[in-house]
Amino acid sequence: MLDQYGRMINYMRVSVTDKCNLRCRYCMPEGVDRVPMSDLLTMEEIAAVCRQASLLGIDRIRITGGEPLVRKGVTELVEMLSALPEIKEVTLTTNGVLLGSFLPDLIRGGLKGINISLDTLDRDRYKKITGKDCMGKVLEAIQESVTAGLKVKINAVLMQDMNDQEWPDLIRLAKEQPVDVRFIEMMPIGAGALFDGVSNQILFNRIKDRYPDIEEDPDKHGNGPAVYYRLPGFQGSIGFISPIHGKFCAGCNRIRMTAMGDLKPCLCYETSTGIREILRSRGEEAVGQVLREIIYNKPKAHCFENREKITERNKMIAIGG
Repeated sequence: MLDQYGRMINYMRVSVTDKCNLRCRYCMPEGVDRVPMSDLLTMEEIAAVCRQASLLGIDRIRITGGEPLVRKGVTELVEMLSALPEIKEVTLTTNGVLLGSFLPDLIRGGLKGINISLDTLDRDRYKKITGKDCMGKVLEAIQESVTAGLKVKINAVLMQDMNDQEWPDLIRLAKEQPVDVRFIEMMPIGAGALFDGVSNQILFNRIKDRYPDIEEDPDKHGNGPAVYYRLPGFQGSIGFISPIHGKFCAGCNRIRMTAMGDLKPCLCYETSTGIREILRSRGEEAVGQVLREIIYNKPKAHCFENREKITERNKMIAIGG
């Protein structure tokens, strides 16, 4: 379906964990608000919303969190979504800690790709950033996912005076394995507003100084705004997602839904529409009409470059960025 600016919206990010009541030693619940499970959409309800979205032209769905693998039933959700006739691809974003034990069921359910968040390859720094000593599990999960034939992308956010000097080690993952290593500019939302990120323009120049033969990768790697490059001798590619210094709103093709059933057309703004009670009281068709309105009225652009105009105050864990 086209929005009012003529953009084709065909991609939906669905969070299955939120400000939730899930307790898991990998979920990092410190500072996360808890809500009753009844306030979260069930997996069947999520599938119902996605079915309506698919009738409007959404054909790609990414399951996110929080950490989606702490939510019971996520493998069954992958299977339900993959079975929808109009859906071409179901993928998942995870921190990778629990991925190894879920991988066989996810693949059987029809999962096509994995995005794994990994900001450092230094064990002590990983523990400092995440609060857990689990980096070994994540690296094993990456290898297992590659071996299983999934499309694997590593998402890294560089922060000044934290991990900004680690890019040579991170891109080496794409040399050793056929994975895409993507650098995402820090967005000034939630905790992200407290840190200074690294411009992808600056990072690209640093990489080019070391690898002067870097060249654009013409292959299509997925559904989003990443720009990809190839390095000589690398099995995978290097990607840049640059919402601040490479604003891509004119080509944005996505909407988001939180685990509580709030539809969000843009990460920058607090604007959202709750469909949980609409679904439970009025049924799927009513949700389809709301989805149509959300897509058509998607904002023209974010305003991350002007922090005073940002209205989103929730943490990224709550909105499934």
